[in-house]
Amino acid sequence: MIFLKTFNCGWHNGTRPLLSVQPSRGLVDEKFQIVVTNLPLKQEAFGQYISDEHGTVTVAKDESLGGTYKGTDPMGLLWSMRPIPGSQQGVRLRKRDVLTPMVVHISVYIGHLCQGFSHKTPLATSVAERWYIAPGVKRVNVSEKEVRGTLFIPPGPGPYPGVLDLWGASAGLIEYRAALLASHGFVSMTLEYFPPKGLRLKDVHASYVEKAYQILKNHPMVQKDCLGMLGLCFGSAMTLRMVAYSKVIKPQCCVCISGSHLIPVNKSLFEVFDEMKKEQIRVNEDNQEIHRDVIVAVSSDPDLKVDVGRIKCPLLLVNGDDDQTFPAVESAEDMAMMMEKAGNRHLMEVLTYHGAGHLIEPPYLPTIHSTNYYLIWKKKRVVMLWGGQTKLHAYAQEDAWKKILKFLWQHLYISSALH
Repeated sequence: MIFLKTFNCGWHNGTRPLLSVQPSRGLVDEKFQIVVTNLPLKQEAFGQYISDEHGTVTVAKDESLGGTYKGTDPMGLLWSMRPIPGSQQGVRLRKRDVLTPMVVHISVYIGHLCQGFSHKTPLATSVAERWYIAPGVKRVNVSEKEVRGTLFIPPGPGPYPGVLDLWGASAGLIEYRAALLASHGFVSMTLEYFPPKGLRLKDVHASYVEKAYQILKNHPMVQKDCLGMLGLCFGSAMTLRMVAYSKVIKPQCCVCISGSHLIPVNKSLFEVFDEMKKEQIRVNEDNQEIHRDVIVAVSSDPDLKVDVGRIKCPLLLVNGDDDQTFPAVESAEDMAMMMEKAGNRHLMEVLTYHGAGHLIEPPYLPTIHSTNYYLIWKKKRVVMLWGGQTKLHAYAQEDAWKKILKFLWQHLYISSALH
């Protein structure tokens, strides 16, 4: 019997730990303050196996009999990772610095263990690097026309199709998905809009996204008639609003993950969030906030949802039926009826994953059911319930990412070549 364990050390914001002692010089009867910041977020996973008659375990073929996951899955040791005992809980493992890899330590132990790993000596250990950015991909800071973002450019002469990447209601730049898209052949630009440095939330209007779209479109490495948009959560709602109403943004296709068309059409982000402050949020017995009810409550008001019948490009919706943040499945059903009535239902493809939650991300990341989260519009930290069952959500992330890439290739590479 053997035991396989993975350990991932994720550096917060891409920086190493900092130790501060203040004052650094003082009298012996003075107190000083010791502060350590940027400590690594440590997560682990393990599986229990029985070797064959040759003393071999092949994770891709052999069944894990216990641990953080069961069954046969070559990547189970990654997607089932969780915070190690005694470390900070409720933390989402996200790569801030895509120019460095995520480092995964894989060790094998004798016997079926569940705890006490630090007191055991492994039979063998191997280290694997996991990168979001492929060799040769360029990272370029974008800071023009008040727009803040990051551009990732594939290696080679180009030009390439472009993708504008919009995340949800999280502050700061999130780059890892855009870096991965560039690694698959798309010039991708991730946009900061909650709020960008130098701007207030009340200053961020539709024109801000339009400026970002124009920057991407006019880049010499981008094919002018081959642009797409990709959004997650609130980024999906923004994508639908811009594609339906903007006179500037005319993509060849768009992808919306865990989103909704239920968003006021003629309001700025500040005004939208000002309305959300007034809503009463349901909290479960674990003190986790459930936000999907807030949006469902306005679904019957035609003045508060995007007229998706105006959309003229192929649209891929990716949803989980256990999403506790957005009513993504109900929104997709309403969108289908609206587009059927408008005569453009043939443009929409819907992927709905059973048991998947809200945060459907690139594959093999630890699945997240709930985390600590900063609500920008209320300026406070809460525990957000995202939903999802670990194994089913992991499957959704793997399958959805393949189909998203296929969709983008079909409409940005193949379709453009045919025309």
